[in-house]
Formats: sequence, C-alpha cells, structure tokens
Amino acid sequence: MSHVRVKIVGAGGYGGIGLIEILLRHPQAEIACLVDVEGEGPISRMWPHLAGFCDMPIVRPDDPKANEHYDVVFFCTPDRVGMGAAPAEVARGHRVIDFSGDFRSPDEATYAEYARRLGLEQKHLSPDLLKVSAYGVPELYREQIAKAKVVANPGCFAVSCLLGLLPAVRDKLIDLDGIVCDAKTGVSGAGKKARPHFHYPEMYDTVFAYRLTGHQHVMELETQLGRVGGKPIKLTFTPQVVPMARGIVSTLYAPLAQGVNQARVLEAYKAAYAGEPFAKVYDGSGPAGTGAVRGSNRCNILVACDERTRQFRVLSHIDNLMKGQAGSAVQNMNVMFGLEETLGLDQPGTHP
Repeated sequence: MSHVRVKIVGAGGYGGIGLIEILLRHPQAEIACLVDVEGEGPISRMWPHLAGFCDMPIVRPDDPKANEHYDVVFFCTPDRVGMGAAPAEVARGHRVIDFSGDFRSPDEATYAEYARRLGLEQKHLSPDLLKVSAYGVPELYREQIAKAKVVANPGCFAVSCLLGLLPAVRDKLIDLDGIVCDAKTGVSGAGKKARPHFHYPEMYDTVFAYRLTGHQHVMELETQLGRVGGKPIKLTFTPQVVPMARGIVSTLYAPLAQGVNQARVLEAYKAAYAGEPFAKVYDGSGPAGTGAVRGSNRCNILVACDERTRQFRVLSHIDNLMKGQAGSAVQNMNVMFGLEETLGLDQPGTHP
C-alpha cells in the first residue's frame, strides 16, 4: 500500500516523541499531523533534538488539520481521552491505537473495576468499541490486531511480564496459583510531568515500591494470563522505580509443575518465540541487563529456573519507552496495515 498517514495525539509527551523518532525512519509511514493541548509552533521547539528532522507544527485538537483524513491515529494520552475521541475517528474510517488503559479491558465490568482502582469515573464512554478492539501484543494476538479498528497498546509492565510468563502459563509448566512478578522500571515510566517523588534529589540513589495494592497493570495481566491459562489467575505484583531513565526488568517466579526442570522450560520458551522478531530467549548466562535492550523493540527473556528450590524463574527485559510503549505501537501499526512487522524497528539498541 502507499504510505500510512499518521496523526499523533499527545505528540509532546514521551510516547508521542518516541513515535516520531521511530516513524522518521519508517519507509512506509508519513507523519501527517501532530496534535497536543500543550506547546505551540514546531515540535522541534519542544524537543530540539528533532530540529531539521521534524519541524512540523503542533496543532490544537480543534484545528481543522486535526480533523482531516488519516489512516491511523495514535492516542498518546492519559486515561479517558482516547475513549472519548475514538468513536469519531473510527466513524471517519481511521484506525486507532491507544496508549492508555481505555481499551485494555474485555468488557464494561472489567473496565469499571480497573477505573475504580485508579479513582477514575467507572462508566466507559465507548463501550461498543470494546467489542471491536484488540489487545496489542502481536506475539499473542497478531490475527486480531490485523483486523481491529481499535488496538489497545499494552502497559509497559504488562508486556514485560506477559511475554516472560506466556509459554509457562500456556504449557502448564508452573503452578498458576503461585505467580509472583517483581518488576523494576526507570523514571520515564511516570511520564514527563514533574512529580515530587520523581524530583531528582528524591530519586537519586534510591529505589522505592509504589501502588502495592491496586496497580493498574495487575488486572491487565490477570485478564490476559487467564485467557491463556484457561482459568482465572491471581498474581502478586510488586512495581518498583529505580534511578535510571528507561528500562524494565521483571523477575518472574512460580513453583515449577511436577516433573518440569530448567531444560524443559528453556526448550518451551525457545519453541514459543522461535519465529518472533522481537522476543529473544536465553539461558541464565544470557545478557542479564536492561542495557542490552535500551533503544530497541526487543524483549530479552532469560530462563534461569532454580531446580534446588523447585522455583520457576524468568527475567524479562524491555525498554519501557520502546517495547513498552512506542515500539509496540509501531509494531501494531505494521500488523494492522499488512506491512513487514519489523519496519522502522529492526535495529539494535544504543550502547552505552
């Protein structure tokens, strides 16, 4: 097909700027409109590293240009923004990829519980779109994403844990009632707006856990793993922030099923991800650090079960702004438009 014309809503945030950086090197995508309620003039005024690469002006949501025809609209916006605007975009024939939790729930009841935990209004504004949306993990839902009008980009913690647990849950290699997710993220996961806990003197040289009850990604994870495992799943999830800019490492535990050992788990993971361009499986001697995926769309998965204690243990590493956000979104776009899935994304990360 000809170039995919892209509108980015919330272009000035970390998600929006991540999309711009990827799409500038995408051979079959055209950044056609940048929308934001903050900032004015060229996007390169807000983000000077784009000067000479993307100097497109930011427009307000009510600008006539924001209402022209586009092939896909990315909503890099907080909860409840996308669900309010998506119906009009779909009615114009646009396809939608939303970065928030607006469309990650399979039904209204599940969304209401998600919203309650976050203190949001619990009534979904576009319940009919929940029925035609897909959860945006191609490694799990490639066929559904290809046909969907709306794709819910996964949460960064969720995609890290989900890819790290999928084969074990699907193949019943673990006790599904004993899953523990210990996940650590860089500060950029909180977005670009200043907050007291993420102020440099508060964040420097410290690690802290947050939302130990009711984290928004728990329901997302339990929903998807329950589908794969064929039964309701409840897990223990501990999110922590560490003093680095970007990256997530999720250390995933569960009791090994009877008769299962490291060799069998490793074999299952290699088979599950053999054809996947962005999921790489290693044994315990692999690259055990977020630096190996920084700036890339890869998820590095280390299988390192502890046979002495009969514990399943997998470490999943992603860049939270790539595979955890903008990279996944472009991967989903490629699938939706029948493009080569790696377009714009097939590159190594940055080092050091």
